[in-house]
Amino acid sequence: MKISDLKAGEGNVEVEGVIKELEDIKEINKYGRNLRLRNVVLEDDSGAIKLTLWNENVEMFQVGDKVKITNGYVNEFQGDKQLTAGKFGKIEKIGAGDVEEKTDSSTTAEEPEEASGMVDTSGEKATEEEAKEATEEGLI
Repeated sequence: MKISDLKAGEGNVEVEGVIKELEDIKEINKYGRNLRLRNVVLEDDSGAIKLTLWNENVEMFQVGDKVKITNGYVNEFQGDKQLTAGKFGKIEKIGAGDVEEKTDSSTTAEEPEEASGMVDTSGEKATEEEAKEATEEGLI
């Protein structure tokens, strides 16, 4: 699937792209859990989307890394589409690049509406209904 084809509310997304920008790591407390998040810009030949990395994934990737998201979820935050691996998906590095890093230090401290506490790497697939329920419960 291409980034330009992604639609808000879509689950079970599989997409590959290159990380073009990294924002600063943020720490938030959501429902009594301390979470770490980092937004990055993921790009392929069709376009770009904001990808939200959670917890242990925030420091795993660098600008220029090629990544694959399996069973991801697309949501919308403040009018922009965002992609996340969420609770049921997985994100993996499939290549490294030599792109100069751009860090956005002007990001705001606003917190996303949805937060994933963990990435399930068991390979278990979520149905769109399960992904929607998890989103409504604040899990992704």
